[in-house]
Amino acid sequence: MKSKDNGRMKLTRRKFVKIGVGTSALLLVSDAFWFEKAFIETNEFHLNKKPGHTPGIKVIQVSDLHLKSITGSLKTLADKISDSNPDLIFLTGDAIDDAGKLNVLGAFLKLLGTKIKKVAILGNWEYWSKVDLNALNSLYKSYNCDLLINEANQYTFREKTILVTGVDDYVGGKSDITSALTQFKPSDYHVILNHCPEYSDVMASSLDKSNQADLILSGHTHGGQINILGIAPFLPQGSGQYINGWYEVGETKMYVSKGIGTSMFPIRFGSRAEIAVFHL
Repeated sequence: MKSKDNGRMKLTRRKFVKIGVGTSALLLVSDAFWFEKAFIETNEFHLNKKPGHTPGIKVIQVSDLHLKSITGSLKTLADKISDSNPDLIFLTGDAIDDAGKLNVLGAFLKLLGTKIKKVAILGNWEYWSKVDLNALNSLYKSYNCDLLINEANQYTFREKTILVTGVDDYVGGKSDITSALTQFKPSDYHVILNHCPEYSDVMASSLDKSNQADLILSGHTHGGQINILGIAPFLPQGSGQYINGWYEVGETKMYVSKGIGTSMFPIRFGSRAEIAVFHL
């Protein structure tokens, strides 16, 4: 009888372990295939104030959408962005990775509306998928968005000026910070949009006191998509030493966004989708 009871106890423990392992596996799969993609986090930063600082400019970075369709989470995201009433929205590349998805990008831009000014740059996937850049530029313009390719535009909000320099993609295009900086204008703020963070190492040598940037915004890496305790085993070409979050590039701060969409594999683990809000 004693051995039978022990047998039942062992069986019960075995079942308990199996249930625990099965539940853990289900949670991990749900997290990777659903939660970290669908529940987009908002990371908000108040950057160092300059002497005599008055309320500045609020910008939101939306990176690496890789749009396939308009999901419920994207509708929620668009509502959140609109409700937060930023001065500028920055789309930092890889909005689509399929030339046939321009209509989906249009649908997403329609959700954001035309009231808020937007600035976009190109990522590698706009090139690799052979998106018609003229059609893309026209689409952006119809939704109050400027597509910058190695060029700069100055914007004014509440008597504050911000110069936005948009660099072409490092991997798929022809990044040229030198050409872009020929359009430099002294401004209260200078932000550089640069899809592949690796190119920031090149940019650092082109920035000095005469054209210094307050902030570089990059994407491309997706935070690795799979990130285990800060280690990302798979990073795309053009990432360099950067994964996600804050870095110092010369004298300039750079933020590398984990982005929203996925590429190659439809999973995220340890690298939850995000938008980033910056108060300059």
